[in-house]
Amino acid sequence: MTSFATRLLAGAAAIALAAPAFAQDAESGEDIIVTAQRENRTQVERGGSVGVLGDKPAEDVPFAIKSYSEALILNQQPQTLGQVLENDPSVRLSYGFGNAAELFIIRGFPLFGDDIAIDGLYGITPRQLIAPELYDSVQVLNGASAFLNGAAPGGSGIGGNVNLMLKRAERPLTRVTANFTESGHFGGAFDVARRFGGGAFGIRVNGAYRAGDVSVDDEFRRTAVIGAGLDWRGSRARLSLDVAYQRVEVDRLRPKVTIGAGLTEVPAPPPAGTNYAQPWTFTELTDLFGVVRGEYDLSDNAMVYAAFGARDGSEDGIYSGVEVVNATTGAATGSALFVPRTDNNEAAQAGLRVKLAGGGISHEINFGGSLIRQVNRNAYDFLGGFDGFATNLYDTPAMPLPPTGFVGGDLDDPFAVGRVRLGSAFASDTIGILGDHVLLTGGLRLQAINVKSYLYSDGSLDTEYRENAASPVVGLVVKPAEGLSLYANRIEGLAQGPTAPIDPLLVNSGEVFAPFVSAQYEVGGKLALGRFNASLALYQTRQPSSFTRPVDASDPDGPRVFVVEGEQRNRGIELALDGELARGLRFIGGASITEAKLTNTGGAANEGNSAVGVPDYTINAHVEWDLPFVPGATLTGRVVDTGAQWVDAANTLEIPGWTRFDLGARYVVAVAERPLTLRLTVDNVTNESYWQSAYDSFSPSVLQGAPRTVKLSASIEL
Repeated sequence: MTSFATRLLAGAAAIALAAPAFAQDAESGEDIIVTAQRENRTQVERGGSVGVLGDKPAEDVPFAIKSYSEALILNQQPQTLGQVLENDPSVRLSYGFGNAAELFIIRGFPLFGDDIAIDGLYGITPRQLIAPELYDSVQVLNGASAFLNGAAPGGSGIGGNVNLMLKRAERPLTRVTANFTESGHFGGAFDVARRFGGGAFGIRVNGAYRAGDVSVDDEFRRTAVIGAGLDWRGSRARLSLDVAYQRVEVDRLRPKVTIGAGLTEVPAPPPAGTNYAQPWTFTELTDLFGVVRGEYDLSDNAMVYAAFGARDGSEDGIYSGVEVVNATTGAATGSALFVPRTDNNEAAQAGLRVKLAGGGISHEINFGGSLIRQVNRNAYDFLGGFDGFATNLYDTPAMPLPPTGFVGGDLDDPFAVGRVRLGSAFASDTIGILGDHVLLTGGLRLQAINVKSYLYSDGSLDTEYRENAASPVVGLVVKPAEGLSLYANRIEGLAQGPTAPIDPLLVNSGEVFAPFVSAQYEVGGKLALGRFNASLALYQTRQPSSFTRPVDASDPDGPRVFVVEGEQRNRGIELALDGELARGLRFIGGASITEAKLTNTGGAANEGNSAVGVPDYTINAHVEWDLPFVPGATLTGRVVDTGAQWVDAANTLEIPGWTRFDLGARYVVAVAERPLTLRLTVDNVTNESYWQSAYDSFSPSVLQGAPRTVKLSASIEL
């Protein structure tokens, strides 16, 4: 811990120890502490928005769904969405190709930042790094969701979907937060909510700013976000408008490490805080986005709804890759890539939901449609050409920025290189019998995907796909006893085909592949015992697999090609637990066992091999204990355990499993009859150095886990 962090913590402790005495003069001091501590409880909510089916409790839907609350985000002080999803035993974090784009591995399949939804709309969320302060909850739906949410425009989401819910003015609130992250990252946040007109009108405005070096040596991050949510609630109608702005800057991001061709082992990870990025690397991401939504009750059992969202995003960055060529010495080749990019996205959906009942049978019928339009404009410059420069993983020299090299597109005014249009119409019926103790859902979404890619040379049309598909779903829920829900589903995933990355080693860089369909089968159960919840799921998902391979199998070090060949078949078991084990003792966690295999490859060398970057098991355990002998004090601890992962499709390179320990504490005191919450978290307490993920669709690569990170914050409600 830095000396500044030590002094800040000592000062916070002094305030905490002195404040109770000051607060004793107010009779409400004890009640303030108890109430604030209760509202600060980190917990999981079972249920959430299930796409076209609407908001549902988990026990009523044939899918695995859970939500991580605003209190969890506030308490754990995450700086990115990935740090929120580290709580989920079925999710693991990696980066995308070459930059700071967080990528989530759910049930062994990727979910790109492009395919994170806001209130059910795709393409509206900032696409690479998402600051969590703007959101009321983070909802995770495990499994394919092409019927529920429509096809994901970024071509991912086969293993699961993440939906962000924006904040609403539910109660009067004025909260101010100050925070610090080692080694020199300072920030603050505010959150204000009010309702007017007898509760009909609501406004909530919140924002955050933080900047400075983080725990990785010389890695600088700056984030600024602000959002406003307005809503009106009438007797039959409801309207809302949300507008938000996010700007994120990352300088000297520690990159992923590519394993050079011909290496027979993965290099040992450097010390945990080591940064092997070049000083001239940076990423600047700016997004302005918003959503407007309306609902109207035609009657007590019929509702129409519509939503529209838009995002304008711009990106600018110079990224540097590191390809290790000697696993023992760490000798490597560095590369530099400049990419300017803009995005203009719109998404809309509308529908009708009707509930009917008679003769002991209930129906919930949904009709509707959705439309997504996205335009991507970018260019690239492989600075210095394709030869790269000499560097080292363990002793990285600062190199001068290479000159302009191989350019594609217009760097000053990028033109469109990709356009995506997704349209769909859906219908479903959930039939309930025996007092809704048995629920059968059947549905169908007709989807049309139109994808165009354009040449970087002159912007002319290169390839176009027009594909239509029907995405069915069948789900069954049986509730044989109070608190017990058994379910099964068969659902499909539909995704835009992958795009071969811009890489000088590939003979088909930029090629866009046709959309493909996956199929999922799942059975499971959910159990609620008082304040404790448990769920178990068994599933199998098949999806066409994509990877790179040598053009000539006899020349493994020669030119490579990106292909979609065979299938990836993932089978798994998921166990999730959460709730209050005893008074003041809470638990969030679970385990996942995954078998991810490459199949139907036509007798290729990789037939039967394990998929890249998918650990055979993952375990999470988060515990909170409200100390009964120290009012207002809570201790926290978390264990994140991840199994070994294959680095290459040939299964010749492997990274070992890893275990990370996090500790923390909270203390609530009353200051002038206002609750003040002090928080301390220490991630990776033992400062372990480990390779966190080997997931990469394009080349054998590994991502190093973050070093020990100390976070401090203080929040007061005025």
